[in-house]
Amino acid sequence: QIELVESGGGTVQPGESLTLSCAASLNIDRICLAGWYRQAPGKARELVAEIISCTSNRATNYADFVKGRFTISQDDAKRSIYLRMNNLLPEDTARYYCDLQGPGFAGWGRGTQVTVSS
Repeated sequence: QIELVESGGGTVQPGESLTLSCAASLNIDRICLAGWYRQAPGKARELVAEIISCTSNRATNYADFVKGRFTISQDDAKRSIYLRMNNLLPEDTARYYCDLQGPGFAGWGRGTQVTVSS
């Protein structure tokens, strides 16, 4: 029954930065998977970045098209995850969604729009 709310999107010029946030409506003990996805019109939703942290080894994965530019992070105490997006490109234009999973919860947000245009 968890609800996730994304924020931080907007319209920026190429090369600028944004930080997206995703907050859960309920207190949670631990986030086992934190993921950011994006979807552009007419295209499938694709993984941008994720943190897997409930296995024996913590892992952070990035899509090739954002490596070196985006940084994903999570704060379990604040029940939030973040995506720092640097050097944004027009190709990054999409609606961005967060996905959180953990013991007893899983959910998707409604997304926040990111538009990169000169």
